[in-house]
Amino acid sequence: MGTALLRRLEMTKPFARPVEDAVVSVMVAAAALEREFDRALEPLDLTDAQYNVLRILRGARAAGHPRDAVARRMVRPAPDVTRLLDRLAARGLVVRARGESDRRHSVARITDAGLALLARADRVLEGRLDALERLLPPARARVLSRICESLYGGGA
Repeated sequence: MGTALLRRLEMTKPFARPVEDAVVSVMVAAAALEREFDRALEPLDLTDAQYNVLRILRGARAAGHPRDAVARRMVRPAPDVTRLLDRLAARGLVVRARGESDRRHSVARITDAGLALLARADRVLEGRLDALERLLPPARARVLSRICESLYGGGA
């Protein structure tokens, strides 16, 4: 176990199993990254979930995505994607329209205003990624990605 984790959790003795140490380390690191990215997005009045949805819709281009497709693609599942889309629509960042093939479903599309805000957010986060890359150079980042994929089912 690393001493930084012991200090961070104010523990006096290490975990009994290396796997427990690794899992808690990943969770603490994920929480630290989330806080860092939340602070970076706050001046833009964006949450990490809203940023994620805007990125998903940018990737969909003009075709857009129905709510369930957005929900499936989210990095961290959100409990109510409909309300999340409603808040983005109220700000003029997305539009929702009835689907052409199935009129019961609405399809969300990113607007020009959404694209502009997303471009600003990308620039802000790019600076954070540059700083992280100094701590986690590409070779180590690839190894970490493979390890994380083995944890969430992507395989190694």
